[in-house]
Amino acid sequence: MMNKRSKLAATMLAGWMALAAAMTVWAADAPAAAKVKTDAEVAAELGVLQGDGSGVTAGYLAKTTTRIQAAVLFLRLKGLEQTALAYKGADNFADAGLVGDGNKAILSYLKANPALGWTGTGEGNFDPLSGVTDQQYYKVLLEALGYKQDADFTYEDALAFAKSKGLSLVAQTGALRNGHIATATVEALKAKLKGGGKTLAESLVEAKAIPADKAPLTRYARIGVAGDAALGAYLVDENGRTLYTFTKDGKDASACKDQCVVNWPVYYAENMQIPAELNAADFKTIVREDGKKQTTYKGMPLYYFAKDAKAGDTLGQGVNNVWYVAGFQAVTVASKDGLGSYLADSTGRTLYMFTKDEGGKSACYGMCETNWPVFYSGHAAAAGGGLKAGDFATIVRDDGTKQTTYKGMPLYYFVKDAKAGDTLGQGVNSVWYVVSPSVSEEGGGSAEGGPQMQEQPQPPQQTAAKAYAMDIVRFEFSQPEITIEAGSSLTFTNKDQAEHNVVSDLIVDGKPLFESPMLGNGDSFTLTLDRPGEYTYYCEPHKEHMKAKIIVK
Repeated sequence: MMNKRSKLAATMLAGWMALAAAMTVWAADAPAAAKVKTDAEVAAELGVLQGDGSGVTAGYLAKTTTRIQAAVLFLRLKGLEQTALAYKGADNFADAGLVGDGNKAILSYLKANPALGWTGTGEGNFDPLSGVTDQQYYKVLLEALGYKQDADFTYEDALAFAKSKGLSLVAQTGALRNGHIATATVEALKAKLKGGGKTLAESLVEAKAIPADKAPLTRYARIGVAGDAALGAYLVDENGRTLYTFTKDGKDASACKDQCVVNWPVYYAENMQIPAELNAADFKTIVREDGKKQTTYKGMPLYYFAKDAKAGDTLGQGVNNVWYVAGFQAVTVASKDGLGSYLADSTGRTLYMFTKDEGGKSACYGMCETNWPVFYSGHAAAAGGGLKAGDFATIVRDDGTKQTTYKGMPLYYFVKDAKAGDTLGQGVNSVWYVVSPSVSEEGGGSAEGGPQMQEQPQPPQQTAAKAYAMDIVRFEFSQPEITIEAGSSLTFTNKDQAEHNVVSDLIVDGKPLFESPMLGNGDSFTLTLDRPGEYTYYCEPHKEHMKAKIIVK
């Protein structure tokens, strides 16, 4: 029989266990990197996109697509490429001399088989090196699926008919680049053939045009980006359904359980396919308290909203001031010693301006464009770092492709920048510069050095105090790290519906060095730091994932 002391010990133990259970916060294992491939990586591994001599590189994907490329892809998707390459017919298009021997055989085969739909552009020509538009390529893909122009659809209605068959990812792009071709081609591989239950990919596997062990790539779940005038850009699943984040979640940890999960079903994909403008490293997989897996984006678990009935619905936006669409920023602000703040794309790759561009028109073509690929995003207005949507616009280049401009200046990459944060293009030939967020409409003043910087950066000069801005948007400080001069002011503005604040990690006399009040939507807080050093800070209500750093020089 248990004595009093034993009973007391047992009672205390039970009490401590209950207390520990009540205090336990679910802490999953460390998040695992998700299995993510870009559209181009999927197309390359399937063998439907083979690139140039160096393979499917960033440089290849940036090139404009030609009619001969589109024709080769059509034959590849019909399982006819090898037959065409082996064709020995003597008759050919008058301008076949513009291409190499292999492509001459392709053109000769197409000329001998007009029923395939490639009858040329008139006067016996094929025009193999001219560009291809979204309308033209979706016509090609529809025919690869077994539909016929003038029987199933008219050329004028090709885009609308393609959309009805689930093909629309590069519609309204105009003239295409190879990156667009990768996206549209993989999109078509997942589509059903006319009159049958098989997908184009399944038919190509049966024809041994796609290796059977690569077929699972066509079943990867795709995450894309949608846009809304009021909400900006945000993530959607393969069917266009909106994805959300929950502000009560910690970094890579979900606080949504029980009835919450009924209303906000979790999103999880074991294998994901993404467009080039998303960063594979931003996606991870966590194991929830209930043992199920969930996909995270930049540390935030992703969810659906049960009341969203169809693609494009965003009924979950702002619910209880804690649920928001999973936002996407196409252009961000980066910073580096000696350069200050400059524009980068969503993956951190540096964007440049060309001082020879004038009047919002690009002067960079041919080999220049090979070395300085153009930047274009249909979501450029969804920018972070205090950037204004109205400062971004789209121009149509001489070849019909599109390019994003900032304050009238066309934006470019540099081919030698291999990774995020590289700025090897700065000062090249004294005409190429990173783009400061505060650059003038006339294009003067690229970052701290400006167009006066030579190819080798000069030591930074002592500069006067300045005014800097930091947006709080989509539960992030828009610049995770910012460098400012001593005595400069930094103004935080909350662009979210939820409240945020700004709190220093540094404790002085028992208090944070700086601490703002809670900021509602549109509220601002300005601080000035006079002493050089590094200052880390956070948002108190969302401390797990809202942290950043100020470097004072």
